[in-house]
Amino acid sequence: MTGWATLSRRLSLVFALLLLVCCGASAWLQVRANGRHEQEVIQRLSGGLAAHIAENAELMRPGGLDPAAVKRLFDQLMAVNPSVEVYLLALDGRIEAQAAPEGHLKRDRVDLAPVRRLLAGAPMPILGDDPRNLQTAKVFSAAPLRMDGRDAGYVYVVLQGEDHDALAAHVAADNALRTTLWSMGLVALLGLVAGTAAFWLITRPLRELTAAVRRFETEGIDAIEGQAPTLERIARGGGEIALLAQAFAQMMRRIAEQWRELTLQDQQRRELFANVSHDLRTPLTSLHGYLETLRLKAGTLDEEERRRYLDIALDQSRKVGRLAQELFELARLEYGVVKPEKESFALADLVQDVFQKFELAAESRQQKLRPDIAPGLPVVSADLGMIERVLTNLLDNAIRHTPAGGEIVVQLRAATGDEGTGVAVQVSDTGPGIPRELQPSLFTRPAFTGSVRSDGSAGGGLGLVFVQRILQLHGSDIRLVPQAGRGAVFRFRLSGA
Repeated sequence: MTGWATLSRRLSLVFALLLLVCCGASAWLQVRANGRHEQEVIQRLSGGLAAHIAENAELMRPGGLDPAAVKRLFDQLMAVNPSVEVYLLALDGRIEAQAAPEGHLKRDRVDLAPVRRLLAGAPMPILGDDPRNLQTAKVFSAAPLRMDGRDAGYVYVVLQGEDHDALAAHVAADNALRTTLWSMGLVALLGLVAGTAAFWLITRPLRELTAAVRRFETEGIDAIEGQAPTLERIARGGGEIALLAQAFAQMMRRIAEQWRELTLQDQQRRELFANVSHDLRTPLTSLHGYLETLRLKAGTLDEEERRRYLDIALDQSRKVGRLAQELFELARLEYGVVKPEKESFALADLVQDVFQKFELAAESRQQKLRPDIAPGLPVVSADLGMIERVLTNLLDNAIRHTPAGGEIVVQLRAATGDEGTGVAVQVSDTGPGIPRELQPSLFTRPAFTGSVRSDGSAGGGLGLVFVQRILQLHGSDIRLVPQAGRGAVFRFRLSGA
């Protein structure tokens, strides 16, 4: 909540500052525009004032200006309109006559360039020098002063004099205070209303995303499905929040997938321990029973019975050792300790070598091993020892589960179509096949079918799990495929060199 409050305060502060800056800029522009408009109006209305003064013949006498007449006229004008200031200028802009109080005059001449622009009809307002202020320029009225038919100077009238400035400053201070207070109140009200509405609309997706994150934090994986519609709606909105929602949705889906994988692996591991314990119990029980019999009946057994009991006990110990070795090798595969050392070889030659290992076992069960190898097969690139182990496990399972007189076939064909280059391998038998209830998890956990081997021990184990892990290391996969007239049919592919 602290992070959200901090973000809200920051947004509010930024919004308020921007609103104040915009209001201030707008007010400044408006005041400036109003001021220029007022100056233009005053200058246009009073444009003929200087000309009217210049036409007054009493200002002049044959020897030049009449100071008494000038003073009398200035006093009358100031009495009628205290805001104006009248000056008589020489042709070079020097001030010849004026009615300013003692010490108020700051200039002794006026720049004539603005006067000439005004007389030429330039756009208004036109600002000229203020003889009583060196810092500002003001609107004015001007007209040429003629004597005996020739130019004698200019009448220069400042239309907003000192009295106007003093009164305007006093009134402006009161107005400024009222305007400031009203502006601040209006800005605060507008900021509160507009900011609340804007923040509510803009940050709504962020609040929903925050709620989704908190729910995911409190409820865990169970909250993923319920949050999916909300996240999808936020992601369709566009902008940075939508990208954040998309990233969070992907993260949630990925976490859910990993959680399901972990759950499945944990379940498979539990089942593996249970099944391995079951598979170990039979040979260990048999081993323990025969050893205990040898101990109790050591004096009553003849040499042949003693040897038979010892052979059975030794065979059971080999089974326990073989299962322990399979568990060790499977663990090494699971944790990536074993890496395939690939080489190029002919898979047909390897199949023939593996067949030789099982010839005696197949003959003893009156089974037939038949290779079905297409000519011209490409060489494959794989770990020779691992692939030999794959074929060995598949043939061992096939021989154990195929009844007497049955047939085991290993088929090799060139991989075609989407399979790419390489060799497609198929191992099939004429046994009863894999029970339907075991097929979904056939390659992920040990399959214990409850079948009995020829030696009397329980069948099943880690063979197919081991095969699947090896083929995964080679970028391949093994499948159980249905085929009419056959029992279990396994198919996989090896890439070409």
